[in-house]
Amino acid sequence: MQANQVSPIDKQLLIAARLARQNAWCPYSHFQVGCALLDEIGRIHVGANVENASYGLTVCAERAAFFSAVGQGTRKIKRVVVVTGTQFPTPPCGACRQVLAEFGLDFQVGLAGITGDGIEWHNMADLLPRAFTFNASQE
Repeated sequence: MQANQVSPIDKQLLIAARLARQNAWCPYSHFQVGCALLDEIGRIHVGANVENASYGLTVCAERAAFFSAVGQGTRKIKRVVVVTGTQFPTPPCGACRQVLAEFGLDFQVGLAGITGDGIEWHNMADLLPRAFTFNASQE
């Protein structure tokens, strides 16, 4: 799909991620991130990054959305959109990639900057090649 052709559900995800980004708590980095994910039954779950003075306790937007979705019974992710305050899309950190990969590598991750309707799409498997999984640990 071209950047200027966004499906209705992708537009909803983009809007939800942008709105979630506005709720970020980031007094240290000032780097607001919002994430929206679509689950297997069509629900949209959102998250924003939440920083802490004890940096190790910080939670990224992607993990916040994922943990919220799991708490509501989600077991399969269909799509994810991440919005940052940068002009160009910023991909999830390694920890978030690993957490998202917990429910599979067969979904799309969309990245968007602060303006416009364009979404840069990536396969989860491409964002985390050779992902660590329970099966991999058994080999």
